[in-house]
Amino acid sequence: MLPEARTDAMRRLAYIEGHLDGIRKMVEGDRYCVDILRQTYAVRRALQKLETSLVSSHLKTCVAPGVREGREQQVLSELVELYEISDR
Repeated sequence: MLPEARTDAMRRLAYIEGHLDGIRKMVEGDRYCVDILRQTYAVRRALQKLETSLVSSHLKTCVAPGVREGREQQVLSELVELYEISDR
């Protein structure tokens, strides 16, 4: 992983953790469901942005070198597996 991608991932994860903690407190405090759902949607968007950043880094640091090194089948299999997992 590129150093800047790692820094970005750690920042995003801290944001997500903070949001989750806030959602837990909202549930414990019996807050209005719509308000809680708004926060869960924000977490989902943050996770999607994290995933996009990780995929981008993976393509640059692992996929491209793997193809250059002749490991096309392995690299493609991993990408297909990730796609299948994400589609569940």
